[in-house]
Amino acid sequence: MGGKAALAALIAAQGGEEVGEFPLRCHVHRCSLAETGGVEMRTQAEKGREFRELHERSGLILLPNPWDAGTAKLLQSLGFEALATTSLGMSNALGRVDGDNAVSREELLENCRVIASATDLPVNADLENGYADDPKVAATILRDAAAVGIVGGSIEDWSGDRIYDFNHAVERVAAGAEMARSLDVPFTFTARAENLIRGVKDLDDTIRRLQAFEKAGADVLYAPGLHDLSTMRTVASELKKPLNVVMSAGDPDLTAEQIAATGVKRISVGGALSRLALAAFMKGAKDMKAGNFQWMRDTMPTSELKKVFAA
Repeated sequence: MGGKAALAALIAAQGGEEVGEFPLRCHVHRCSLAETGGVEMRTQAEKGREFRELHERSGLILLPNPWDAGTAKLLQSLGFEALATTSLGMSNALGRVDGDNAVSREELLENCRVIASATDLPVNADLENGYADDPKVAATILRDAAAVGIVGGSIEDWSGDRIYDFNHAVERVAAGAEMARSLDVPFTFTARAENLIRGVKDLDDTIRRLQAFEKAGADVLYAPGLHDLSTMRTVASELKKPLNVVMSAGDPDLTAEQIAATGVKRISVGGALSRLALAAFMKGAKDMKAGNFQWMRDTMPTSELKKVFAA
């Protein structure tokens, strides 16, 4: 079965109503007992409401980024309140270079399904640029992500080779906001301004875009590349809605408390946890090649893994 056909079959099996190539509506998704190891989990609508409430309450949201079911379960075991997917982490797991849609739309949505089904936590998805330039077509990825259990997602203003012009970028956000509001479950829509990580070091234009995205209906604003407290404070002060900062592009010496004091609402780490895991993997592999096995003392005990994965 081809990728699109497989995805359509999955969505139909979960209660989606199809019109042509994509589902018209996403019904409330409840993970099956087989998906969750025999544990009945909250409905997608409940997760969606909880994710929205996290953004409305006082305090910071720490949003770590798993790349598969196992890492999602490990993060839940540590007490995190929500999760976010990572395009870099997924690309790393598939042995591909991240960026420019190296992962197909169908592969991305399948990764969303796996992570959303793995735990009882709300999951936000990195949905790239929606895999389309056209605003309404790009917005359909929000609907299809919701159909596989996701309760929040971001769309960026990067085409793959350029930043979308201002008006077109705003139209894309407006279409995404309209789609998010049309869903049967609460869905938190994040709009990303990619300037700072795409070689356009123009903070004024970045703020202008975020403000326009806010007016166009985005629930959360996100500009990867905010590195220091001063820049974070400047951007947060110009917005009314929550701001997400990704610390894979930030100063690693900063603390969550310091960042929260700037007005930032949400902190994610992108593919940093994946890169950390791969660094440990490579160190162990290099030591093994050299004939050393002391690195085994640093591995996670099987008993702890069993405890997490059996929960």
